[in-house]
Amino acid sequence: MKKKILFPAIDLKDGECVRLKLGDMDQATVYNADPAAQAKAFDDQGFDWLHVVDLNGAFAGESVNGAAVEAILKATDNPVQLGGGIRTLEHIEAWLAKGLTRVILGTVAVRDPGLVFEACTHFPGHIAVGIDAKGGKVAVEGWAEASELGVIELAKKYEDAGVSAIIYTDIDRDGVLTGINWKKTIALADAVSIPVIASGGLASIDDVKRMLEPDCARLEGAITGRALYDGRLDPAEALAVLKGSAS
Repeated sequence: MKKKILFPAIDLKDGECVRLKLGDMDQATVYNADPAAQAKAFDDQGFDWLHVVDLNGAFAGESVNGAAVEAILKATDNPVQLGGGIRTLEHIEAWLAKGLTRVILGTVAVRDPGLVFEACTHFPGHIAVGIDAKGGKVAVEGWAEASELGVIELAKKYEDAGVSAIIYTDIDRDGVLTGINWKKTIALADAVSIPVIASGGLASIDDVKRMLEPDCARLEGAITGRALYDGRLDPAEALAVLKGSAS
């Protein structure tokens, strides 16, 4: 089995590292005022990827926490994927030039599919699609608006685009530690050939172990936020479980 990746999350709001509850910007808990120091801490704990979201940018439709992201890139040796407010080819190119490994396109994946195809052509291997779902429908604009698109319907649009991964977030579970929505995540992974990363609700080591079950073979990994920050998930234990499963 290919080693699964556990992505620690740094969500940026007003230059600080926060976690939201159910995607609500008014329910933000600040965990670290220095995102770069948090990135370095994740490095030191043994993680080998980093997931970053510009929350203000997702709502504004442009980068807002750019300085914090650049500081993170300087502080970590790990590959970094970034989502939130990235809406143009120029924006994508600028971030990749600054050292990002993967750009996550969310709202534009709904509103401008052509841009995603073009980005995959120009920057092969560096484009991921973020699919955020609320009540089974895709949400956009920082989760503030619901679309009529179904999750699998949207994912299948990009089957042959060259997308490196789909980050699937169940908003109804995000930040509330109720466990990942395995049923819907696995259904998505089974419906497309694109690797899927689970996000939203990872609660404990049980979710990490669940990734190793045969029906999760198509998953690239999962994102962890609040469970890590609150101490419900021990980094050393989680990474040891994943390392021990790799062959």
